[in-house]
Amino acid sequence: MTNKYNPFSLICMAIVVIAVGGCTKLKSGEAKYPSGKDRTTTGEDIYGEKESIFGKDGFTLFGKDKKSDKGETGIGVNSYLWRASLDTISFMPLASADPFGGVIITDWYSSPEKSNERFKANVFILDKQLVSNGVSVKIFRQQQTRSGWVDSAVADDTGTKLEDAILTRARQLRVAELDE
Repeated sequence: MTNKYNPFSLICMAIVVIAVGGCTKLKSGEAKYPSGKDRTTTGEDIYGEKESIFGKDGFTLFGKDKKSDKGETGIGVNSYLWRASLDTISFMPLASADPFGGVIITDWYSSPEKSNERFKANVFILDKQLVSNGVSVKIFRQQQTRSGWVDSAVADDTGTKLEDAILTRARQLRVAELDE
């Protein structure tokens, strides 16, 4: 004895039965939409603003307030320090920028005046607050010789000067935002 219906036909028929069964007709034959006076059982306006399934303030990443006025982006990095770092080293080509981890790595940069030396910078945003120890900069220097590029010493205060420039720019960004 052979089955005269194949599995595909049975599945299609099941879908049709479920779809038709889901259609119901109201007693009056028309859909009833609530008027402005209709309320839910809790007394709230059904057309009023609803709370998100993620809570009153919506979805936040890593528990940070998305409406923070402290320059925090909600991902553990101070936005003023991040933007100031990018602005300060904008003359150097970027190799990598990670806003989640607060790490900016530049590619090698040679100034037109001294093409026989090049610099590279690594910037680390260390704090969620705009504080003086919230940024750290590491500078690398190489000089060109006959055999190629060779690592050279960097002045001790070079990283500190760049950190100070970043902090100054971050403060300017913060003040500019407060004035708006």
